[in-house]
Amino acid sequence: MKLENQQVVIIGGTSGIGLATARALIAEGAKVVVASRQRDKIDQALVELGESAKGEVVDTTSREALQGFFKRVGTFDHLVLTLGGSEGAGEFRTLDFDSLRRAFEDKFWPQLLAAQVGLDYLRADGSLTLVSAVTAHTAYSGASGLGALNGALEAMVPTLALELQPLRVNAVAPGLIATPWWNGLPAEAREAIFSQAVALQPVKRLGQPEDVAQVISMLIANPFMTNSIIDCDGGARIRSSLA
Repeated sequence: MKLENQQVVIIGGTSGIGLATARALIAEGAKVVVASRQRDKIDQALVELGESAKGEVVDTTSREALQGFFKRVGTFDHLVLTLGGSEGAGEFRTLDFDSLRRAFEDKFWPQLLAAQVGLDYLRADGSLTLVSAVTAHTAYSGASGLGALNGALEAMVPTLALELQPLRVNAVAPGLIATPWWNGLPAEAREAIFSQAVALQPVKRLGQPEDVAQVISMLIANPFMTNSIIDCDGGARIRSSLA
């Protein structure tokens, strides 16, 4: 197995893309530590992941909490950050800037803070993988704020890959993925969005967390991959260019 006896920390690893990534990495022989703000989600994830996983509650907005978390984990090989939120969307003319600020607080700052604090424990030639979104470089009506958020994350990848070498720094930009993120919408509205996406995307199917997990797993396992930002979007950029 490619990742035999290696330890991976996944912050945001208790649902959706993070949980699918944990499953994929365990299948490659890795040991994983999943972290979340909610104990119940951690407990549910650990039941599914089994003996190859451990779980920790951590407040990713607190440097002190993150320092305590990484100290308890100890040295490890790879860090995956799948943090995100449910705010920040809306047409620019009426965009709620308070909502967009909260989106940055939920995703941008925690990913950077966790990456910075984790460096003291992360293997020097291991890897750091950020999760952005295809909105960083594909036009969607109502996603200007989210584009700015995810674009800000991606803009840091080249500089981090340079500054932190030989640590490998990469990012994955998912498109529309069927995760619990969408559960806040009424079922009818959610299905309408999914159906439209399937019709427009070249692959003619909905993205699944496992699709993104495969890309993250590859970036971690391939020692020659750094400064890469990989779209996993079902061809959404093609759709956008033809719209």
